[in-house]
Amino acid sequence: MVERTTPWFNWWLPFYGVLGAVVAILPMMIFSKDIGFLITIPTAAIVALILLIVLTRSLPQQSLATLLMIALFCAASWLLFRASDGVRTTARWLVHSKAYKTEVLALPNPINGQFKHVEWDGWGFAGSDTVGYLVFDPKDSLAAAAKSRSYGRFNGIPCEIFKVRRLESDWYAVYFYTDTDWDHCT
Repeated sequence: MVERTTPWFNWWLPFYGVLGAVVAILPMMIFSKDIGFLITIPTAAIVALILLIVLTRSLPQQSLATLLMIALFCAASWLLFRASDGVRTTARWLVHSKAYKTEVLALPNPINGQFKHVEWDGWGFAGSDTVGYLVFDPKDSLAAAAKSRSYGRFNGIPCEIFKVRRLESDWYAVYFYTDTDWDHCT
């Protein structure tokens, strides 16, 4: 009879750590307007620590793989958090662009020379809100500002902006400073 032994290192555990971070955090980044993933990361880290304790006691030979799984989960979560703005914007545009385009193009033409726009994104805490808008710029006049990462005042936008990002030709995500929105420049 052949005796089965547990391998000294399970390479699937670290893979599951990265996969868990992506599965737990990426959908929230794309589909949620709040930053709920900041709650998910610590919760998952606590679960991972409990898992580490349980696996270390029951399978001591797998404790290194479990520790690596937790480290990779934390690293992947941190990388997703660092890249969250770009990942969120790109993914949301890929998933929802058709609906947003329809909504913006259905708006009447502004008589004051401003761009057609809808609220695109927002976040805040304790009454300090930051708002982003999806802007339709038919002349693509914001292209240079997006490419050079310029900020300030631009024709067609009533307020000073801190960031403009090109989503595709004629379509931009424009972010105002905190406590500023399209109708209330401070």
